[in-house]
Amino acid sequence: MAVKPLDDRVVVEVLDAETKTAGGILLPDSAQEKPQKGKVVATGPGRLLGSGARAPMSVKKGDVVLFSKYGGDDVELAGKDCRIMTETDILAIVE
Repeated sequence: MAVKPLDDRVVVEVLDAETKTAGGILLPDSAQEKPQKGKVVATGPGRLLGSGARAPMSVKKGDVVLFSKYGGDDVELAGKDCRIMTETDILAIVE
């Protein structure tokens, strides 16, 4: 299914949370943190400025990003957990 976000919105496929600690201890589902890392699936054209032009997007399809823990809306697209969020909910691009 093709999804085209509007304005400065971004569709991010959520990557799985860590299932074990750095020390090797396996975490049950109830103790796992809410995922904050994902892969950009689609981006909108950019925020509309007062002049009528569009602001360029900072992220592009394929970027791996870190986003705010409670930012965006959870959706399921083609059987995958995704979030639709504004560009300002994205904190960093992982290189």
